[in-house]
Amino acid sequence: MTMRSEVSVSVQSTSFSGFTNPVDPTPAELRAWAYQPDTVPLQSMPPDWDLLVSGDHLVTTLFELAMDRSCPARRFALHCLYIYAADGIRTKFRAHPKRRLRKLVQQAETLGDDQMRTWAHNSRVLLAKPELFDYRDWCEGGLVRSGRRLS
Repeated sequence: MTMRSEVSVSVQSTSFSGFTNPVDPTPAELRAWAYQPDTVPLQSMPPDWDLLVSGDHLVTTLFELAMDRSCPARRFALHCLYIYAADGIRTKFRAHPKRRLRKLVQQAETLGDDQMRTWAHNSRVLLAKPELFDYRDWCEGGLVRSGRRLS
């Protein structure tokens, strides 16, 4: 007599069909989009979408995406981390908790690649010298595109 055990396997769809509310995406929606960003091009998103998603609700997801070298939307996620850091620092942490930013910076320094360590370095420099804030660098992707380390 032979006994077979049945194994139930759950298969999740890997396709992304869009955001329920693009102005307030869920972490799962943002993650799904980030691995298939061509399904909903950035140009079709609401104006200043990067500013809208760069808040506490999604920062952990954005950090995970920015840490993943294979993520097609990694540069976008890193860009949002620059916005998040600058927003927290420039508002003296009224917009975002200081401890959360410090934790992300420490993780990036410890576990991140060069791009993430550069973000962490730049965040620490801005924290020490908030007068170095430049909107184009921090909120329009300048530091992401250049990879420049502030001094």
